[in-house]
Amino acid sequence: MGGYQPYGYGGGYQPPSFPVVRLRGLPFNCTDIDIFKFFAGLDIVDVLLVNKNGRFSGEAFVLFAGSMQVEFALQRDRQNMGRRYVEVFRCKRQDYYHAVAAEVNYEGIYDNDFHGSPPPSRAKRFNDKDQMEYTEILKLRGLPFSVKKPEIVEFFADFKIVEDRIHIACRPDGKATGEAYVEFTSVEEAKRAMCKDKMMIGSRYVELFPSTPDEARRAESRSRQ
Repeated sequence: MGGYQPYGYGGGYQPPSFPVVRLRGLPFNCTDIDIFKFFAGLDIVDVLLVNKNGRFSGEAFVLFAGSMQVEFALQRDRQNMGRRYVEVFRCKRQDYYHAVAAEVNYEGIYDNDFHGSPPPSRAKRFNDKDQMEYTEILKLRGLPFSVKKPEIVEFFADFKIVEDRIHIACRPDGKATGEAYVEFTSVEEAKRAMCKDKMMIGSRYVELFPSTPDEARRAESRSRQ
């Protein structure tokens, strides 16, 4: 069994490494779409922008469809995004899970490797949703990229939604961004539905935010471009 085993496949029984990379040095106005463009041609499963104290930290995690994609992604290390060059490097599965756990403000989803309360600033940021002004529209973030309208209808099965006013946001190339807008029959119904915040669709924890008809319209027109 001797010899050099690339990428930690030593011993012949180890599973391939978890296909995630970490990015550092991103512009502070960076969005998921900028990261999709940076890795154009690669099959991205998830993008997680890391916030610290309620602000974007310039770091992100990107989960790919397989280990080979990670090898291609690492070749883009120190390429430019805007005026900044971006570092791309390997990281561990736990690093990604910790970041997801912190982002959804959910203690103990990964009991074995995540302990303690989230930072107060993050907890406060989520509580601010109670103070926000509500309309009949909620924004969903963190959806599986493969999500379809029936899954969203099922997610809100206990609430009255306007089924033909569900909009899954897409990038110009037609791929989903992981966000959607859902219209409810009333402001009160939208408020009630907020109890589904950080519940799961598929394997993803979905965040809900109060939104506005204007924001939903803008997202819809961007998807059509």
